[in-house]
Amino acid sequence: MQQYHDLMRHILDQGTLKENRTGINTISVFGYQMRFNLQEGFPLVTTKKVHLKSIIHELLWFIAGDTNIRYLVENGVNIWNEWPFQNYLNEKGLSNKLPKYSDAWKAELQNFKEQIITDESFAKEWGELGPVYGRQWRNFEGIDQMAQLIEDIKRNPNSRRHIISAWNPKDIPVMAKSGLPPCHTLFQFYVADNKLSCQLYQRSADVFLGVPFNIASYALLTMMVAQVCDLELGDFVHTFGDAHLYENHLDQTKEQLSRNFRALPQMKINPEVKDFFSFKFEDFELVNYDPHPAIRAQVAV
Repeated sequence: MQQYHDLMRHILDQGTLKENRTGINTISVFGYQMRFNLQEGFPLVTTKKVHLKSIIHELLWFIAGDTNIRYLVENGVNIWNEWPFQNYLNEKGLSNKLPKYSDAWKAELQNFKEQIITDESFAKEWGELGPVYGRQWRNFEGIDQMAQLIEDIKRNPNSRRHIISAWNPKDIPVMAKSGLPPCHTLFQFYVADNKLSCQLYQRSADVFLGVPFNIASYALLTMMVAQVCDLELGDFVHTFGDAHLYENHLDQTKEQLSRNFRALPQMKINPEVKDFFSFKFEDFELVNYDPHPAIRAQVAV
């Protein structure tokens, strides 16, 4: 994963200090691109352990068209919790009483998660994120972009229109419950020499915490599409708008950059699955993943 380390170093060397909506400054660059040959191994960062379970469940959640965190929380995936939780605190007038990441805040978050799992009506009211990724992928103004994409790749692989957009201008103002509009905004597939490649445009990228997830998620998505379309693997190309490191992630970034790379793992997918919408968590197996220990950092909400 030299590509990912090069991005972090580029930001540290060339980035500009910027303010943003979170209140935590970033060091930021605008415009950058990485490329990963998917035949060389599964691009999961090895210089820190990445929680693959969260990546797979989140991707399946997108593909299902789901926009409520209940499925994720039930499966031990907590990466979306803090945005609807903060909305809950704001609506209940508790934000000033429970400072972010205080013991009381953490206790209330745990209670919030338990209610999402055990109380269906609570989950419907407070776990719903609005028209985020799953909605746009599967129901963009009535269009199932994902189903159409699979059919178009099978029918006309050389098309230059294999595109899915999560950026729906009409819905941007109503995504407040999720905390932010789509960061990974648009992706395009490309077929050449019977190999499937994917390029993602990401308008905003939390490089330390988020980008390792994004790389693995879209690499896995490409593998899934390739399997059901009977194609070999090409490249995953990751293109950024604003790529940034938060100031409270700089020590962790430097620690990660000090570590040596290890061999990439391999992702095995159940070869029996031919219907894209039939994949389950159990259909994926990561082998030979030997990462350095995880490095903890707080997400900026």
